[in-house]
Amino acid sequence: MLRITVTMDADATSIVLEGRVVGAWAEELSTCWQRVRATAVGAIRVDLDGVAYIDEAGRIILRAMCTDGATLAATTLVMRAIAEEIAGARDGQPRPVRP
Repeated sequence: MLRITVTMDADATSIVLEGRVVGAWAEELSTCWQRVRATAVGAIRVDLDGVAYIDEAGRIILRAMCTDGATLAATTLVMRAIAEEIAGARDGQPRPVRP
C-alpha cells in the first residue's frame, strides 16, 4: 500500500509518500505526479521518510519526477542513500537530497 499526501501552498508543493512504492502503487504515483506537475506552483518536494521499499517501477517514476524538477527529501540513512542514487541516476552526477 502507498499513501500519497499532496500539500500545495502559494510558493511550494510537498508530496509525502508512506508505504511501498511498487508495481501498481508506482503507477498511481505516476498518475498523481501528472496532476501535481500540471497544477503546482514553485518548488516540488517529495518526502520519502515514510517509504519502506521502492522497487524498479518506483525508482523509474521517482527518477522521472527528479528529471521534471522535483527534489527528493529523506532523513533516514537507507532512504537518503536510495534517494541520492535515484536523483543522481539521471546523468551520472550526484544530486543533493534535502533532509
